[in-house]
Amino acid sequence: MQDLGRYGHQASGMPVAGAMDTFSLQAANLLVGNNPGDGALEITLAGPRLRFLSPADIAITGADLSPTLDGQPLPMWVNCPVERGSILTFGPPCSGCRSYLAVSGGWDVEPVLGSRSTYLRGQLGGFQGRALKEGDQLLFHPGKRIDQLGTRRLRPDNIPVYSHEVTVRAILGPQEHFFSKDAIDTFFSKPYRVGALSDRMGYRLEGPRLNRQTDKEMISDATALGAVQVPPDGQPIVLMADRQTTGGYPKIATVITADIPFLAQAKMGDTVHFVPCDIQQAQSFLRRQRDILRNGIMNGSCPPLEVY
Repeated sequence: MQDLGRYGHQASGMPVAGAMDTFSLQAANLLVGNNPGDGALEITLAGPRLRFLSPADIAITGADLSPTLDGQPLPMWVNCPVERGSILTFGPPCSGCRSYLAVSGGWDVEPVLGSRSTYLRGQLGGFQGRALKEGDQLLFHPGKRIDQLGTRRLRPDNIPVYSHEVTVRAILGPQEHFFSKDAIDTFFSKPYRVGALSDRMGYRLEGPRLNRQTDKEMISDATALGAVQVPPDGQPIVLMADRQTTGGYPKIATVITADIPFLAQAKMGDTVHFVPCDIQQAQSFLRRQRDILRNGIMNGSCPPLEVY
């Protein structure tokens, strides 16, 4: 279970957590008439088998993990009715690696420190602080059905395309002065591969070494989503949803917020390219992404909700 994260507690050492792909999470909720930041199931690579004990409307967004309802392919990026006794299953991943399942009315999970997000390392939030397992029963609140909402779908031209080669924009800094010009040029020109040790805390990348121009160590400081740390081995780590609150490795750049969802859909072995960006461009890209969520729903108007 993930929502937009547990903000306001990093000073106490509590990571934000939250959905890796916040665009897909918000889209799934909007499609079923929920608040965009409500909780949804984040399904990574291998999907569960779910039996619905009461009727509902659902939406699945993000990665295409071959969802089927009662043995029939289930469309994505649209709200779909589910009847009592129906079984939702998933198959092999076709694109991306993380799907989001929202249910109209929202999942009935108690917030912890203001968030329904699961933080696995801390064993808190979500459903008993852990991933779901066989036999679990999740409750959800009654919500509006399709006959009340109308059929909702994201405009086809706004549906993200996930590939094995991901290009993400990054803002240089805040410790770029730790690195040589050659290292910075390498970072923005050479491909990196998503390593096997990547997880929700950080994407460990493999590729050309990023050499420092000083042996000086830095005092640990706060970390941000998308910060690109470079440990002594010169292999960059992009900090993701479950990132630690502080870190002592210099940060060569920060991936912009609007591109984090695309990086979050990359899986082991996929290729990542970094391109330079400035703050004004980053803000423009984020505004456009939010406009898609506000105005990109077809066949039914979105309620007047704030998109984060």
